[in-house]
Amino acid sequence: MDLFASRRDLLKFSPFALAAAATTAPSAFAFAPAKPATAPLLFDVRAYGAIGDGKAVDTPAINKAIEAAAAAGGGTVYFPAGTYLCFSIHLKSYVHLYLAQGSTIEAAASPTPDQTTGYRGGTYDPAEPKTSYDAFQDFGHNHWHNSLIWGEDIHDVSITGPGLIYGKGLSFGAGPGRGGPARTGFGPERQPGTPAPPPVRPPRGDYPMYQAEQPGVGNKAIALKNCRNVIFRDFSLLKGGHFGLLLTGVDNLTIDNLKIDTDRDGMDIDCCKNVRVSNCTVNSPWDDAICPKSSFALGYNRPTENVTITNCHVTGYYVLGSVLDGTFKKFADDAPRVPRTGRIKCGTESNGGFRNITISNCVFEGCQGLALESEDGALCEDITISNITQRDVIEAPLFFRLGARLRGPKGTGNQSTVVGTMQRILVDNFVSYNTNSRVCSILSGIPGYDIKDIKLSNVFIQHQGGNYADLVKVVPPENEDKYPDPGMFGPMPSAGFFFRHVRNLELSHVEIAPMNPDPRPSFYLQNVTRADFIAVTAPTSPAAFTFNKSADIRIAISRAAKDTQLATADNQSL
Repeated sequence: MDLFASRRDLLKFSPFALAAAATTAPSAFAFAPAKPATAPLLFDVRAYGAIGDGKAVDTPAINKAIEAAAAAGGGTVYFPAGTYLCFSIHLKSYVHLYLAQGSTIEAAASPTPDQTTGYRGGTYDPAEPKTSYDAFQDFGHNHWHNSLIWGEDIHDVSITGPGLIYGKGLSFGAGPGRGGPARTGFGPERQPGTPAPPPVRPPRGDYPMYQAEQPGVGNKAIALKNCRNVIFRDFSLLKGGHFGLLLTGVDNLTIDNLKIDTDRDGMDIDCCKNVRVSNCTVNSPWDDAICPKSSFALGYNRPTENVTITNCHVTGYYVLGSVLDGTFKKFADDAPRVPRTGRIKCGTESNGGFRNITISNCVFEGCQGLALESEDGALCEDITISNITQRDVIEAPLFFRLGARLRGPKGTGNQSTVVGTMQRILVDNFVSYNTNSRVCSILSGIPGYDIKDIKLSNVFIQHQGGNYADLVKVVPPENEDKYPDPGMFGPMPSAGFFFRHVRNLELSHVEIAPMNPDPRPSFYLQNVTRADFIAVTAPTSPAAFTFNKSADIRIAISRAAKDTQLATADNQSL
């Protein structure tokens, strides 16, 4: 038998041969001829009148291209190299925006407080009318239409490509800065019952700052409400306004390989399900970088659940230059009014809850630590945090807070009458280097409401240490209904971890390593029930542990203290 002949016979029936037959002479295997194309492959914005010179307003042309793609049943709207100055762009279902290398969608200038229109008489779409539940979130969370790019009740939509979205003309949620025009309606003439203005903040660059609530002002770079099947990939975002991405009620969401350098939140993932965030770099010195939330902005409780955040770099350390082009520089240690937030945080808005969350393989640099917050009745449950590295964190490498702000309508689900939960949380393979020692890691519930079932393993925290003798006897306030951030408690009486109102706690292979002597204990426990410390390392002078009103404590095979089992412990050190 001719082996090669046999292979030639088989090849006749291969998919490649059949495909070739369909494009050459007719045969028994030829496919039916394809129907003629009814729409172009690409909807080039220039074909619809866009100029891309950074001077003409290209919004009408871009919206025409999007409408044409949607009318054709879907398609790709193509942005070739150029700068497209825009007001509100309207996303549609089945439409993909592709930003080519060298292309920029730039937010045109908003109206200033003494104007009614912005650049060349243009304005952003008006914010939605007020609702009865606007008071339960900040202004920015309640409105989507006053954005550079927005969509509502759409599906199967994407923005990809290596281009740039530049929110230069957007408000970051407060304005104007020092030396700006006087604001009207916010001084003595403000009517009783009207909201107070946002705080005045100093300038952050060579661009104006706009009042978010003023008509015609753009407030966000990209905003979506009640959408599904959404992909954002590969583009960069500079100065994204109040939110670079505000995504509320968005299901089946993929965010991949974005680079964001912004003045407020990088991305807010609010009341969303089935979310994948990966390979992103976010620099946000003045606010949070990647921020799952579960607000009441939709008018009902909706959890954020089934979320994976992985392979991301978040920072609040850089301001001069940009992480987008590698020209960034670090803040000076004494830089004023820079909170260096830049973290991954679940909350603060926490009405609907957080369930099934995985945060892994992420780097924190020069920012606050990782935070989980249930303040508004949320069920914060089933969360895994693994393979996290932190460097130069300014406070609280870990901050878990179950509180009772309860901002929400009375009697709605868990709102305003019932405190939520925080339970079943696992932290593994976690390292923090050169951590500021004044505010340690904090896991704190409130009286009557414990954080439960917490496991920390393979943790190494090397903090700066220092002469904090005046803090040894500090008793942090409960602050049950205060806005949750690590600084809410003030300086801490512990150098490593502060645990309060916690039940079922396990620390395994955890080390606290001060770079300089610190007179505080490494572990401070108050109102903690059932805590196991296994293979724990910490300085023994002073004593590693302080216990107050705690019970069922076990310490085993640890360098921090000898093997011990305590039924109760109060005002006791080991």
